Amino acid sequence: MPIAVESYGDSAVMVTVDHDRPATRRAGIVDFRARFLARRPPGVLDVISGLESLLVEYDPLVTGPGHIEYAARLIDDLPPEPRSSGAPAPARFRIPVVFDAETGPDLANVADELGLTTAEVIDTMVSSTFTIALLGAATAPMMDGLAVPKPVRRRAEPRTDVVPGSIMIAGTNAIIQPFPGPTGWRVVGRTPHVIVDITRSRPMSYSTGDVVRFVPITADEALALDGTFLLPEGGDA
Repeated sequence: MPIAVESYGDSAVMVTVDHDRPATRRAGIVDFRARFLARRPPGVLDVISGLESLLVEYDPLVTGPGHIEYAARLIDDLPPEPRSSGAPAPARFRIPVVFDAETGPDLANVADELGLTTAEVIDTMVSSTFTIALLGAATAPMMDGLAVPKPVRRRAEPRTDVVPGSIMIAGTNAIIQPFPGPTGWRVVGRTPHVIVDITRSRPMSYSTGDVVRFVPITADEALALDGTFLLPEGGDA
């Protein structure tokens, strides 16, 4: 699939996929990343995934943007990486979420924006199948797959302190807040699970490509799960 490569500062290039459909661009950049990492060119220091882009940082004393672009285009012409028979299948998560006015302060406004009732927005969240596209700030799982009638706008004025476990949406994506912090995403619910625990040998149980479904629960049901670590279906603690 054709790619575009542009200089990004004095020691990086930005790679994107040239296609009209967002879903195709996202799938294409995931495929390209796998092939690029399998044949990492000399001088590449880091590869940072975006939702529809790949930032390739390099050592300017070893290589330059022309060499990186040349290598990227050669790699793009190669066939996709075959899936190894021993490669793990994507993990699947059923994440319990409380959807109400307290845990989802933007729920009513999102419903008004979409021309739906709050119950219909919740039904949309529950019926959507999400795939973790990338890990954002503080390893927050950003997910594709929100089946809304039109993309959801971000808040005009970001919230300054969103609590951990908040389920947030923007565009056709969802994300879960791992730690307290600001956000311009629309907060529509909250899971009682801890999704990142830096005291564990493996601080998070999810990774890109994993599949997520949200399951509505009551506030009373959430109390029994409060503070428990998020695990995939069939996962061990």
